[in-house]
Amino acid sequence: MTASSPRRVMTIFGTRPEVIKLAPVIHELQKRSQEFQVTNVASGQHTELLDPFVKLFDLPIHHRLDVFTPGQSLNTLCGRMVAALDPILEMIAPEVVLVQGDTTSALAGALAAFHRRIPVGHVEAGLRSGDPARPFPEEMNRRLITRLAQWHFAATPRNRRNLLAEGIDRGSIAVTGNPVVDALKTILHRHQRSPRLSDLLTRTQGMRRLVVTTHRRENLGHEMATNLQVLAEFVEQHSDVALIFPVHPNPAVQQTAREVLAGRERVWLTEPLDYLDFIGLLADSWLIASDSGGIQEEAPTLGKPLLVLRDVTERPEAVECGIARLVGGSPQRLRAALNDMYWQRENSFHAVPNPFGQGDSGPRIVQALADFLRLPTPLPEGFDLGSKQGTMRAPARSAPI
Repeated sequence: MTASSPRRVMTIFGTRPEVIKLAPVIHELQKRSQEFQVTNVASGQHTELLDPFVKLFDLPIHHRLDVFTPGQSLNTLCGRMVAALDPILEMIAPEVVLVQGDTTSALAGALAAFHRRIPVGHVEAGLRSGDPARPFPEEMNRRLITRLAQWHFAATPRNRRNLLAEGIDRGSIAVTGNPVVDALKTILHRHQRSPRLSDLLTRTQGMRRLVVTTHRRENLGHEMATNLQVLAEFVEQHSDVALIFPVHPNPAVQQTAREVLAGRERVWLTEPLDYLDFIGLLADSWLIASDSGGIQEEAPTLGKPLLVLRDVTERPEAVECGIARLVGGSPQRLRAALNDMYWQRENSFHAVPNPFGQGDSGPRIVQALADFLRLPTPLPEGFDLGSKQGTMRAPARSAPI
C-alpha cells in the first residue's frame, strides 16, 4: 500500500449495535488515511435511533439508503437494501465491504457486495447459538454472511473454532476481540451524567438497581409478559430493589411493558436512553436482566452480573467466565436466579477477565484487513481487488457459497 493508492473500503450499517461496534474500526481506518479511503453507508431504517449514535461517535455518513417503511417485513427490508446498495457499489467500486454482526442490513450488504463480486469482511464473525431460530433471524443471518464473506474477524478463539468447523479457511480468519469493548471504554472514560440520568439515579438512590432490557422477536408476547411478571414480583418482595426498564420503541414491547409493569411501586419505565446514559445506568446497576446480545459483551467490561433472558446464547464466553447466567425457558428458572443473586456478594464480579477483548479490537481488525489485502490474494475466481473500474474479472464463474 502507498500514500497514492489508498484501498477503497465501504462500511454498511443500519442499527445502533452496528454503529457502536463499527465506530472503532472506522476511526482506525480514518487514522490510516494513506492506506484506506472509507465510505460509510447507513441504511436509513431507524434514523431517529441511529443518528444520536452517529453523532456520539462522530462518524461521517456518505450515503443514506432511506429504506424504512412502516410495518415492512424482513424480506421487504432486505430486498430494498440490496436494490438501493447496488448503484452505490457500482459508483464507488469498493475493494472490500465491511459488515458487522447479524442484522438484516449486514446480510443485505454482504449479499449485494457478493453479487458485485466485491470481497466482504465480516466483523464479529463466527458467533453461533446452534439453533437457527434463536435468535431469529440473527442466527441464520450470521451463518449466511459467513458463506458470503471473504475475510472473517472473529472476536474470540471459540468463534474461530466455529468457523473452522464449518470449513472456513484458517488463513482467512483473524481473532481480534470485539470492538464493542473499545467503544465502551471510550464512553466510560468521557461520560458525564445527563440531568435525565442524574434524576433517575437520585430517585433510586440507596436501592439495588435492577436494569431490564428485552425486545427479541422470539420473546415477544407471552414469554416477555411472563418474564416481566416474575421481575415485578421480585421487586414487590424486596423493598430495597428498584426496577428500571428503558422500553424499546417496538409497539409490542411497549404494550407488554405497560400491561405488566405500569403503576407498580419502585418500577421505572423510561424511554430508550442514549448510549452514554445507558452505559452510565448499567455501570450504576446492581443486576442486569436482558435478552440483548450486546449486553452480554458489555457486562464483563462493566463487572456487572447478567441474567440472560434466553435459553441459548451465541456468546457462551459470558456464561463461562461467570458474569452471565442463562435463565430463559421457564419462570421458575428466572425466579431462582433472581433469588440467588440477591444473596450473592455484589463485588464478586469486578475481577472477571473480559473474554471479548481488551479495548484494542479496532486497530487489530484494521491491521488484519491490511494484512489480508497485502497477501497474494487467495480470492475465488471472479474477484479482483485491483480494478478501479470494476471488480469482476472476465471470463469468470460464480464463487462457491
